[in-house]
Amino acid sequence: MTAVKRLDATKEALAVIDTLSEQHGELMFYQAGGCCEGTQPQCFEKGGFFPRMNDACIGTIRGFEFWIDRDLFEYWKYAHFTLDVVDGFGPGGFSLETPLGKTFKVHYRLFTDAELEKLEPVKRNE
Repeated sequence: MTAVKRLDATKEALAVIDTLSEQHGELMFYQAGGCCEGTQPQCFEKGGFFPRMNDACIGTIRGFEFWIDRDLFEYWKYAHFTLDVVDGFGPGGFSLETPLGKTFKVHYRLFTDAELEKLEPVKRNE
């Protein structure tokens, strides 16, 4: 049985990730549930942000972990995430793509009942 991925990325997002990894090396993503960065996914150099206890890693993009806030995960655990990128600046400005004039964003869709039965497990920060 093939597991259903919780995370994908558009070709535009992959191109920005490739540029960022050439400039910064290993990356990581974190999506919080609010505050100054809103719910915009943030891209950091690996180790540039430390997930909190029980935050969830929902997958990888180009081998780079994508973590989400534990409370946000509880709300969105039945949804598939597709990482995309748009022109402009998001509310946070801490993310590595900001100097490129880009902002990462996520498109969500609910999993089907069949997909829910085969979901990839998440990794929790302990």
